[in-house]
Amino acid sequence: MSWRETYGGFVDDPDTNPWFDAERRIGMWETILAEADHATIVAEGPVGIVGFASTTPTTEPDAVRLEELTMLYVLQRAHGSGVGQALLDAVLADRPASLWVAADNPRALAFYRRNGFRPDGAESSFGPIPRTVRLIR
Repeated sequence: MSWRETYGGFVDDPDTNPWFDAERRIGMWETILAEADHATIVAEGPVGIVGFASTTPTTEPDAVRLEELTMLYVLQRAHGSGVGQALLDAVLADRPASLWVAADNPRALAFYRRNGFRPDGAESSFGPIPRTVRLIR
């Protein structure tokens, strides 16, 4: 649900776009959770899961950091509650890392800036997101 809330606006119809297919997401999570090198933290609220965060070591020879924050998503109803900060602190603490974020997501960019992340000039695209920027600290 958080994936859809965050990126649904990048496509005409998330219900028909393959990036939002539940079976695809389930398969992705089965792979991630089976890999020992991923660290994943889940935040629960009174009515269920409200967010999650995941990190993994970077293995590319030209990696800018040894660890990457691969996911940090919080449902809109929990925005501003401190859940995102708690997840980041739990999964990464203050270690150096890299991450990719949608270039036109001012809320996420401000959050990461408050946590010491800065753009390093690298840009890419990912799925339905036309422009992502890499941040490092």
